Amino acid sequence: MSLNFNRRTVLAAIAGVSLTIGAVQASAQSLADIKKKGEVTIGMLVDFPPYGTTNAQNQPDGYDADVAKLLAKDWGVKANIVPVTGPNRIPFLLTNKVDLLVASLAITPERAKQVQFSQPYAAATIVLYAKTGLPIKAAADLKGVRVGVARASTQDVVVTQSAPEGTEIRRFDDDASAMQALISGQVDAIGCSVTVAAQIAKRVPANTFENKFTLKQQAMGIAMRPGQEDLLKNVDAFVQKNTANGELGKLYQKWLGADFPKF
Repeated sequence: MSLNFNRRTVLAAIAGVSLTIGAVQASAQSLADIKKKGEVTIGMLVDFPPYGTTNAQNQPDGYDADVAKLLAKDWGVKANIVPVTGPNRIPFLLTNKVDLLVASLAITPERAKQVQFSQPYAAATIVLYAKTGLPIKAAADLKGVRVGVARASTQDVVVTQSAPEGTEIRRFDDDASAMQALISGQVDAIGCSVTVAAQIAKRVPANTFENKFTLKQQAMGIAMRPGQEDLLKNVDAFVQKNTANGELGKLYQKWLGADFPKF
C-alpha cells in the first residue's frame, strides 16, 4: 500500500510539473496577443530616479515610464504600468504578472540565463567630469590630478582600477559632497554618473565643466520571458526606430540631461 501511494505521489508530481511547463509555454505572448488584449502590462521601478520615480499624483514617472508609454503608443495599446522592486522585477516577469520589464535592468550574462533582453534602450554611465579646457582625454592623463569620488561607489572602484600611479584620489561620503568639492575647487575632477554631471551643469555657468571620457557604461535592456521571439523582434524594432528618429534621445535629454548613449 505504501509502495502504491508513493507511486501515485510521484506520478501526480510529474503531472504537476508537466502542467506547470505547459502553463509557461501557453503564456508566451506575441505582439498580436497584446494588441488583442488592448494593453501591455509593463513592470518598472519607481525608486530609481531619474529612470523610475513617481509624480505629484503618485503615478509612475521618469525615463522608464516615458519609454513604456512610447512603446504602448507605438503598438496602439494602453500602457498598464506596474511598480516593481529590484528583487522582485524578474520574478514578476517570470510568473506572468507583467508582459515585459522596462525597469532599468542591466544586461548581464547571469540575468540573460533567466530572461531575454532587447537591444539597449538606456545605460547607467559613469564619466570623468572636470573643468572645461583641462587636458584630460583618458585615464592615463589623470596623473597629478585630484579626482573626487563617492566612497565605495562604482565610480570609486573604476577610478581606483584605471587611474595611473600619481593620481590623487579623494573620497567623500556621497555624490553630493564630491559634487560640492568640484564646484568649490577642492578637486580638479570627479567620477560620477551622467545624472550627477547634469545636476552640476545646472548649478554653474555654461561650459564650466564637461564630460572628459566614459569610465564605465552598463547597458540596460527591456526584458521578456525566454522563448518570446515575436515579442523580442518587435521590441527590438521599437528600440531601433526610436533611436533612429531621435525620440529616445529626447527622453534621455529630458530626464538625464545627457545625449543618448552609443552602444
